[in-house]
Amino acid sequence: MTEPGAPAAETQDAAAGQPAISGRDAPAAAAAAPRRTSLLVTLVLGGLTALPPLSMDMYLPALPQVTAALHSPAATVQLTLTTCLAGMALGQLIVGPMSDKWGRRRPLLVGMVLYVLATALCAFATNAELLIAFRLLQGLAGAAGIVIARAVVRDLYDGVAMARFFATLMLISGVAPVAAPLLGGQILRITDWRGVFVVLTVVGVLLTLLVWRRLGETLPPARRRPGGLGPALRTMRDLLADRAFSGYLLVGAFAFAALFAYISASPFVVQEIYGASPQTFSLLFGLNSIGLVTVGQINGKLLVGRVGLEKVLGVGLVVIALAAAALLLLTSGVFGKAGLVPVAAGLFVLMSAMGLVMPSTNTLALLRTPHAAGSASALLGTSTFLLGAVASPLVGIAGERTAVPMAVVQLSCAVLALVSFLGMCRPWQRKEERTAGERTAR
Repeated sequence: MTEPGAPAAETQDAAAGQPAISGRDAPAAAAAAPRRTSLLVTLVLGGLTALPPLSMDMYLPALPQVTAALHSPAATVQLTLTTCLAGMALGQLIVGPMSDKWGRRRPLLVGMVLYVLATALCAFATNAELLIAFRLLQGLAGAAGIVIARAVVRDLYDGVAMARFFATLMLISGVAPVAAPLLGGQILRITDWRGVFVVLTVVGVLLTLLVWRRLGETLPPARRRPGGLGPALRTMRDLLADRAFSGYLLVGAFAFAALFAYISASPFVVQEIYGASPQTFSLLFGLNSIGLVTVGQINGKLLVGRVGLEKVLGVGLVVIALAAAALLLLTSGVFGKAGLVPVAAGLFVLMSAMGLVMPSTNTLALLRTPHAAGSASALLGTSTFLLGAVASPLVGIAGERTAVPMAVVQLSCAVLALVSFLGMCRPWQRKEERTAGERTAR
């Protein structure tokens, strides 16, 4: 059964586990190698997941200009970041269930069009209040890319293939937070802060065209979930009632909170406390991001399929906890006054281990929810953004003279992630269930 107006080749591609292609390109896709098709979808989905970090981080170097240009206090201009982040968290709860009901393509296209309009309006904002409102709309619309990209991966892939695909997506989306501030700084050399939003608008238009022309529907009508708000809320309630799914959700959220604590505190810790130059900070930030991406690729290319996902996730969580504990000992002066090198080494290990945790968490959670991938993706995304937003202000709670709060937040999040994994996911129980199933099958 095909969606009205959709070519049969499109649905067949999705059902066969291959990325769906628009009708115009269906004949070419049929003749193309699966590798090429997968690369195309990877680039599109990678762009969708990278767009929100670009929207947040490319704008950071422009904050002083915005404050001066709009004659607003810095605290008011900071709300343009907060509202964008809040919009991304709330938007996922809205778009996820919509994509389970109407398919992935239509909500994604609507979200992308709204993103382009909101971003263009940001470039023409005449006061801080309007900019805050437009940034909220930008975050709400941009959330469609995050949540639907994960749901599309669940539609197209399963098991080991899904874990590998998530690791590949990390290669693309992991570059965005590093490149965005650098790109924003270069844009400001030739134009003002409004030019940042013009560039983001152009990026949004190009990505929308790619989605429209190249990314077909991946959720057949037979697998969609009918109903309105009530059924959507019941679906989310049922997902959260699944102890293992909720465990993976908490593991991912706490791990992201530890990561967000690093992102929020590292400029202050590296430059103000340890006296590094902005160039040294940029170098260390880039190295940590490379470590995360590299370990993610090692996970996807070498470990997945050879080592169980629960084991990979458990090892990653233990490494993060040990690195956070080492950072706490170093920053609190237990071993005397620590220099930048050991602290930077601890941060590098912690960040790199995220490459084991994040793809595994998403895969294990979505493996349990093929019937409601959009809603599940929305819950996963919203929880990470909310806990990340909570962790961010805690890292500066003791003032500007110590890095201890950052290490405390990271260690607390790592321990809570481990407790959630062991107490709720119970990986040994999953292993026993799989073993029993294999014996029954034989």
